[in-house]
Amino acid sequence: MAKVAWIGLGVMGYPMAGHLRKKGGHDLVVYNRNAAKADAWVKEFGGKTAAIPADAARGADYVFCCVGNDNDLRSVTIGEGGAFSAMGRGTIFVDNTTASANVARELYAAAKEKGFDFLDAPVSGGQAGAQNGVLTVMVGGEQAVFDKAKPVIDAFARMVTLIGPAGAGQLTKMVNQICIAGLVQGLSEGIHMAQKAGLNLPAVMETISKGAAGSWQMENRWKNMGDGKFDYGFAVDWMRKDLDIALDEARRNGASLPITALVDQFYSEVQKMGGSRWDTSSLIARLNNADKTKGS
Repeated sequence: MAKVAWIGLGVMGYPMAGHLRKKGGHDLVVYNRNAAKADAWVKEFGGKTAAIPADAARGADYVFCCVGNDNDLRSVTIGEGGAFSAMGRGTIFVDNTTASANVARELYAAAKEKGFDFLDAPVSGGQAGAQNGVLTVMVGGEQAVFDKAKPVIDAFARMVTLIGPAGAGQLTKMVNQICIAGLVQGLSEGIHMAQKAGLNLPAVMETISKGAAGSWQMENRWKNMGDGKFDYGFAVDWMRKDLDIALDEARRNGASLPITALVDQFYSEVQKMGGSRWDTSSLIARLNNADKTKGS
């Protein structure tokens, strides 16, 4: 059992912290910008709440964080009342936020200067993965620090991998989102084609999912995509944030991402359709919407 602080109780952080408490058996102190959410978490799982990140981090062996973006991350770490001001030497900060590699390296250096350790550890698997404790965690940092933190991270993960030095976890998450974006667009076009051709969609998906076209997205999303249901899962707004991070990194390192840039624009069209909070599989909605526009 370890003393753990958790910062950020959103749709991902809330269940992830819950697994650390229930499955891991750790003592938790939680902080959330909306204090009511922290109170609800404590009522469900036990533990204590803190008024500011520093109060949560004080005395903790591990501090986990899952917030929105680079600015949110800086605010709860090196900002006024941030966790870094209260962390002791030899403790570990594990950041599960999807953020930039630049901020990961920045905070790694700041942590080292203060005598504690930092891992950038973004996750993949969505809300369902967080709720079921089966997330994939891609980590940047040092081997010895990773080895120490992994048994704690395991409480909410089915795979935890050290990719490389600080920032490597965030870079890997960018690769993950790039692959998903192109795949979902291809799946959307395939389903759209099947529907326009008058094919039996369940029969088509059952058949091709067992061949080279098969994927997690196909297995888990095709039916709702075919039915036009997008009211669950990873939101378009969040995907656009992640793709913006990837495209910014590509401009910096010279990577060519034409499909990613195009799909990002397609998601902007979905936002304009009112789909900001729809699941990312809603790319098919813009194809169906184009049909309606042509028919009007």
